[in-house]
Amino acid sequence: METAAARAALPPAGVPAEDGRTRDRVGNLLLEHGPQTAAELAARLGVSAAAVRRHLDGLVAAGRVAEREAPGTQRGRGRPARHFTLTDAGRSAFPHAYDDLALTALRFVAEHGGPDAVRAVAEQQLSGLAERCSTAVESAEAAAGSGAVVDRAQVLAAALTAEGYAATASAISSGGQLCQHHCPVAHVAAEFPQLCEAETAVISKLVGTHVQRLATIAHGDGICTTHIPAPLTLRAEQRAGNKATSARPVPAGRATAPRAGASTRTTPSIDRERTPA
Repeated sequence: METAAARAALPPAGVPAEDGRTRDRVGNLLLEHGPQTAAELAARLGVSAAAVRRHLDGLVAAGRVAEREAPGTQRGRGRPARHFTLTDAGRSAFPHAYDDLALTALRFVAEHGGPDAVRAVAEQQLSGLAERCSTAVESAEAAAGSGAVVDRAQVLAAALTAEGYAATASAISSGGQLCQHHCPVAHVAAEFPQLCEAETAVISKLVGTHVQRLATIAHGDGICTTHIPAPLTLRAEQRAGNKATSARPVPAGRATAPRAGASTRTTPSIDRERTPA
């Protein structure tokens, strides 16, 4: 899996490798020393201010750097000094230790509060996700006028995708299937399955029926797969339809006559093995 550090080391598409490395150096300077002017960055890099300005323009266009007026400057003749600073997107390109921090925190909770305390933390963490996805599902139902389980799963998949789960939903013979191709907390959930359990409970609540987790990324599977059973009434109708299709009546006039010597009894008989006395 490509890490944030590996992505940060690659230049953006269409940017020469040398320019990409220089832009990374500019980003590192802004991370280490905070907001700076183009002249300050040029002095630290040992290049011209015009060259730095070109790289800064590219970073601003990519959303990784923002340009702001330097605090305390007075407007007058000439262009006021401008400071350049990293945006949230720019900071996200650098490595983070969020997983390690989350693991440390949950290990502390588990040691002092036990599994139930970890489960409470997981449920609290997912409560915001459940609320946002619930709003999306209810809005879609109101617009489409459909509350079928599979339809709810389709809407839920779109809502989860917006949250970073890369989810899809499909209809299968036994109901529906929700697949999540990415798990933002897979590394943590591998040690604390309460996260997966809480997430499964949220999915069950949002689709309106009991669901069953078949696979999870946290346990080494390629995709998180959740089975959504069809309602009992629908499955009964499907079974009845299959029986009606298989029991075809014999057309009139084509009934076969009984063979000679064959029994004409209409009551069922049970053959039993004779046991010698």
